[in-house]
Amino acid sequence: GTIHLFRKSQRSLVGKLTHEFRLVASDRRSWKILLFGAINLICIGFLLMWCSSTNSIALTAYTYLTIFDLFSLITCLISYWVMMKKPSPVYSFGFERFEVLAVFASTVLAQLGALFILKESAERFLEQPEIHTGRLLVGTFVALFFNLFTMLSIRNKPFAYVSEAASTSWLQEHVADLSRSICGIIPGLSSIFLPRMNPFVLIDIAGALALCITYMLIEINNYFAVDTASAIAIALMTFGTMYPMSVYSGKVLLQTTPPHVIGQLDKLLREVSTLDGVLEVRNEHFWTLGFGTLAGSVHVRIRRDANEQMVLAHVTNRLYTLVSTLTVQIFKDDWVRPTLSSVPIANNILNLSDHHVIPMPSLKAVDNLNPVTSTPAKPSSPPPEFSFNTPGKNVSPVILLNTQTKPYGLGFNHGSTPYSSVLNQGLGIPGMGAAQGFRTGFTNVPSRYGTNARGQPRP
Repeated sequence: GTIHLFRKSQRSLVGKLTHEFRLVASDRRSWKILLFGAINLICIGFLLMWCSSTNSIALTAYTYLTIFDLFSLITCLISYWVMMKKPSPVYSFGFERFEVLAVFASTVLAQLGALFILKESAERFLEQPEIHTGRLLVGTFVALFFNLFTMLSIRNKPFAYVSEAASTSWLQEHVADLSRSICGIIPGLSSIFLPRMNPFVLIDIAGALALCITYMLIEINNYFAVDTASAIAIALMTFGTMYPMSVYSGKVLLQTTPPHVIGQLDKLLREVSTLDGVLEVRNEHFWTLGFGTLAGSVHVRIRRDANEQMVLAHVTNRLYTLVSTLTVQIFKDDWVRPTLSSVPIANNILNLSDHHVIPMPSLKAVDNLNPVTSTPAKPSSPPPEFSFNTPGKNVSPVILLNTQTKPYGLGFNHGSTPYSSVLNQGLGIPGMGAAQGFRTGFTNVPSRYGTNARGQPRP
């Protein structure tokens, strides 16, 4: 091949990340997200300092929601990056699965943080430390204001889709029951509380409410255990809110078929199977490539006289309404009509050298046989029914055993045995011996049985 003396070295991982970050930063829409990300880092730093000064684990659990907001901003940047990138030979389906992976990682990390809070809360029940409320309420309102402002100011496409497509959490179900009762009294609030609230806004408000109750109980009765109880409540709400989103994004990564489109896909496949020329639709597989993007592949078997391009166009037209990325493989019917070979078989297809003849009981004398027919001659009996090519009924067949398994077919010559050796073994008589096995096994073999008693070839 060509030798490149001054080939550039491949970029490192840090260099690749820097190049992609510059690509995202070149879009002005991402400047707003970068600004919110910088403010988020400053807010997280202050909240962690106040968590350490107040010794409140409930405020720590609520601060983890602010850290989750940082992950959501990173996911939004990845979504912008995916829209800028085009499919490549390595990623032929595009880069949409990166934002699915980002959502899955963010929700799983939030659940791990909730499990960490539960573990720390179990240890605090054994030895409850004193809680300082000096900055507890300030940290609560700062975190609540920033979380709500971030959620409502930035349109996070991946999380917005997942929050609507995933199943409802237990917190949303309980709030929905309460909202129906409130909307029955005040119908004007139905647009806000129904059909279901935003899970991120709901958990922010519920966590802030738990911290306010904690602050009041500690200030009134110095009941420090309520801080641990509030931390457990916030951790459970966080886990219950993120778990359905993790399940949904995980199913997308596992390339499963979305449950809400199974009925529509079955209907489309039934329509495809009724198209002209289509015999069978099989090996169908449909999965979610990204949020809102469905991909699939299907094999279609058609008649041999059908037009492949016409069938492909009709199948694609039917499925493209639901499946945006579709791969259709058309193949014609592979059924073949069996045909009989009319080519004469060579004389050296089978050879007697490959067989061993088992000795037979002595047959009737050759003199008792009619040289014209293959049946015993009887003066008083009528002429035989079969006179030429049919062995007699009273002749015992010769049993041939093959001790070696050799391939028989055209082009394989294993040698030949002279007819003289065959006559010495008593196989030269018509209708007896190898000739009968040859004729019954291969219909195209010429009807030649060797020589008769007079030494003349038989027809």
